[in-house]
Amino acid sequence: MLYRLGASDIDRNKTNRLDQSMATAAPFSGPIGNSRWSLAGMTAVVTGGTLGIGYAVVEELAELGPEVHTCSRTESFAENVTSLFDGKLNILINNVGTNIFKTTLEFTPEEYSMIMATNLESCYHMCQLTHPLLKAYGAGNIVFISSVMGLVHTPFGSIYSATKGAMNQLAKNLACEWAKDNIRSNSVAPWATKTPLAQHLVENEEFLEAMASRTPLKRVAEPNEVSSLVAFLCLPAASYITGQTIAVDGGFTVNGFLNKVIGICYNYHWEFATTTIGNNGNNSGIDP
Repeated sequence: MLYRLGASDIDRNKTNRLDQSMATAAPFSGPIGNSRWSLAGMTAVVTGGTLGIGYAVVEELAELGPEVHTCSRTESFAENVTSLFDGKLNILINNVGTNIFKTTLEFTPEEYSMIMATNLESCYHMCQLTHPLLKAYGAGNIVFISSVMGLVHTPFGSIYSATKGAMNQLAKNLACEWAKDNIRSNSVAPWATKTPLAQHLVENEEFLEAMASRTPLKRVAEPNEVSSLVAFLCLPAASYITGQTIAVDGGFTVNGFLNKVIGICYNYHWEFATTTIGNNGNNSGIDP
């Protein structure tokens, strides 16, 4: 199913699915302003754009002026791609994804194939499919919605993590391989976000406590905190950014110790420093 959206179709208070009877949107009529900070006149495709981060991306992009198409099935898009865009496309957002929360030994071959096909194969083939259209535009842009699970270990599914790690590498490869075609490619890696896929986690008090102990900002993300970065990467203002994986994670991937452990270390250091100063006057708290 393919939808075409514009700024006038977006209701920011809406949290359920997009109306599946959505028709052609009215042209963008807002002020263009500085063209470096506008997507007016452009065309974007967001896969999996009816829920969660994908829907937030559709909202965010539409407010910047482009015509936004979203599809839930790669097959339906492939059948219409040539006729839809008159041979040109500006922006591709590879967002569609799924996960099954199991340990490695619990996965079946069928589950492996399904997650790989949904998360990795679909975006790989979408890139292949849209390459001629992005190249024809002359300044194409691809953004992959990855995950911090492709950067660090989390106990939420090794197959999902593998697909996201591969997605990050694909963004790097395409950034180099397609630079000659003036196509940029980047990856955005969210941490725990309030989406349907993660709903059972973000509503679990035990998870929230554990997450907060490792995340400096001590909370989960809102979908629009991810979509704002995605939209920025699509702007002409971001024209020199390519091949990057940027985490939107409240500091999770750079936090080396559990906060509780840090507290213990601080307490130990103070006690040790006090003892050392009393013994030899060295106020560093460390024996020479």
